[in-house]
Amino acid sequence: MLVIGLHAHSQTAAPYTVVIDEIMADPAPPVGLPNNEFLELKNVSPQAFNLSGWRIGDASGFATIAINFVLQPDSFVIICSSSSVSSLNAFGTTIGVSNFPSLNNEGDQLYLRSKEGRTIHAVPYSSSWYQNPVKSQGGWTLEMIDTRSPCSGAGNWLASNDFKGGTPGKKNSVDAVNTDQQPPMLVRAYAADSVDIILSFDEPLDSAGAVGTGHYSISDGIGEPLSVTAIAPFFTQLQLRVAGLQKAKIYTVTANTVTDCAGNTIGAYHQAKLGLASMATANDIVINEILFNPKPDGVDYIELYNRSNSIVDLKDFYIANRSNGAIGSLKQISTDNRLLFPGEYLVITEDALAVQKQYLAKDPGTFATINTMPSLPDDKADVILLNAQGAIIDELVYDEHWHFKLINNDEGVALERINYNKPTQDASNWHSASSNAGYGTPGYQNSQFNSGSMSQGGITVMPHIFSPDNDGYDDFLTIEYHFPDPGYVCNITVFDASGRPVRYITHNALCGLSGYFRWDGLDEKFLKLPVGVYIIFTEVFNLAGKTAHFKQAVTLARRL
Repeated sequence: MLVIGLHAHSQTAAPYTVVIDEIMADPAPPVGLPNNEFLELKNVSPQAFNLSGWRIGDASGFATIAINFVLQPDSFVIICSSSSVSSLNAFGTTIGVSNFPSLNNEGDQLYLRSKEGRTIHAVPYSSSWYQNPVKSQGGWTLEMIDTRSPCSGAGNWLASNDFKGGTPGKKNSVDAVNTDQQPPMLVRAYAADSVDIILSFDEPLDSAGAVGTGHYSISDGIGEPLSVTAIAPFFTQLQLRVAGLQKAKIYTVTANTVTDCAGNTIGAYHQAKLGLASMATANDIVINEILFNPKPDGVDYIELYNRSNSIVDLKDFYIANRSNGAIGSLKQISTDNRLLFPGEYLVITEDALAVQKQYLAKDPGTFATINTMPSLPDDKADVILLNAQGAIIDELVYDEHWHFKLINNDEGVALERINYNKPTQDASNWHSASSNAGYGTPGYQNSQFNSGSMSQGGITVMPHIFSPDNDGYDDFLTIEYHFPDPGYVCNITVFDASGRPVRYITHNALCGLSGYFRWDGLDEKFLKLPVGVYIIFTEVFNLAGKTAHFKQAVTLARRL
């Protein structure tokens, strides 16, 4: 048993004085370290602490350090199961504990508490923190980059660079200055009931300063909360107690002058919508867009739309398949309480970043990542949305033949719902996303959306005189289109005054209901064209035999 100056080291530890700075969650297959899970603690304070009675735990339980051990300033200790000590003590000072928590490969929520029960550090790691697809498969540790920024989250962790796969008992191989200068963001709010509100932030807050009621206000006459509680162990959530919220009413909650654990004050992202959720019924939420044949480096996604006047909690929803008539492969959309308000979209996928790299994502906050998607074959399948009571809210049996017939390769092309008020299973209510929109519109209005109010289409060019001289004024020509129905194909050619084609703007482009193209005043070889009058010739047609031609004159001018 180690007993080092017990009476001299009885100080009460403050948060972040000792940190979890290395995690071996998946030791197999071994790279150079033993096939054993472990954590490393580092004392980043100028004081020494006796770790006797301290606890390491996760959501499933905890282990208590039973021996007297003093962790000196700027020093490390390895914590592992009692049976792993003999394998790991060659790398540094090692403490074995009974009931060492099982470290989940995909992610876990770890905490370190002092014997007084105070949370000293907590880490909600995930396999994405490795930022390396090879090392995340096992044998490598997660290392903290800057132990002086212990609550910065994913941006302060990387897979080890050490040839052994980790650095237990010594300074991390990825050690570097990585100061947290980003303000916290209020991500979302949730009403657990009519008097309890939960606020979720993107990083841990200063738990002592965040509990002042004057930092918060709720719209529509609610005002300041009656009380505020910081939720341990991560302190990324606060519980606000209010006098009472009304059903079916949307509120706005505002957080002001709140700081994260590094002292950064909340900035522009300090508001969130709030309301009491209700149980969805059939067609309140509809399947609005689906990508079932992604590119080789892409992933499937399903987009939902709230067409009702109700606020719903995504924790109450499941996506599933139907096979031989039986519903199976249920996937819960969110394990956290997360609200979807009227008129909002939600994109469900296994890899939000992969979708956002390949398609325009106007709001990353509309994405929900789940571990595994239901099976979405490239030809056809059944997709079902259910609520927490097992009632079917919407169901789609899609078919690859619903894609636009002139598309040679539908890989990476999403199917979009034309009108969310028309039947889901009506094949004529679905169409390929337009090329002009990048063949997908995850998280915002579909390129093929038609409310039924548009009666006629047309082509508009503006301005009629443009000067591509990069002075910030009329530097390009915009060719805007509006069509009454989806499925129009567009060809646009620029002719000079003598009738010679000088630029092909687009050829056989699948258009949405509205959109635009631009001309920069250059010819087909991207050389400057002389000033003068040019004709924009636009030809549109669809498979129903409708055609139209537009000739519009514009003037290309330049500064003298």
